[in-house]
This record gives sequence, structure tokens and C-alpha cells, in this order.
Amino acid sequence: MDTAGVLTGIRKGNPRYTEAAYLFLLSALQRRLSSLELPRHISGAEVADAVRELALERFGPLARTVLEHWGVHGTTDIGEIVFALVECGVLIKQPDDSREDFEGLFSFDEAFEDSYPWSA
Repeated sequence: MDTAGVLTGIRKGNPRYTEAAYLFLLSALQRRLSSLELPRHISGAEVADAVRELALERFGPLARTVLEHWGVHGTTDIGEIVFALVECGVLIKQPDDSREDFEGLFSFDEAFEDSYPWSA
């Protein structure tokens, strides 16, 4: 099955998130994995942090708006996207990985507004 077919299947089972949300998460994950000296498992917190970093880099002060437009309103949503990708075989998980690993990691208010490096 091609990428479009996989994404269509994922979105049928979990239509809350746009195709862009899934692709963006995969981009953030690839970027984080590429930055490692040696390949290893990435924790839920590391995935969420990678999404935050890439969103700020690509979208600046509009990062939160873009993510929310895609259906991503918090770190729990990042976990739901990860596990949708696991369930369709795009990603793999370790036995101790769970959706709860993504709960309450950071607030979008803090990450994208309060801590944004505004400059005059």
C-alpha cells in the first residue's frame, strides 16, 4: 500500500487529525532520530518535544494555531497520532510504551505562547 493509502486508512479510523498532522509528526520524529549519534528508541516525551521544536521552527508564533488547525490540541493528541501509526504498522513500539506516556507533558499555552521568544 502506498503512503496515500496508509494515511487514508489511518484517517478513517481516527478522523480527528488531518493528513498534515500525521506527516508532520513523522517529519519531527525523523528529524529527532537523525540527530542521534546511535539509533535508539525514542520516548513519548522526546517525540512530543520534537513536535514542539519543529512546529516553533517552521511556524514561529503561529505554531499552536497550525497544530490546532490539524486537530492537535495537546500532547495527548500527539500520542494518539503515534499510536494510530503504530496500529497501522508505520511505527513500532516497545512493550512498555503507552498512550499515557504522552499525557500532560507540556501545556500548549506554555510551549507556544508564554515561552515563545518574542522579540521587538
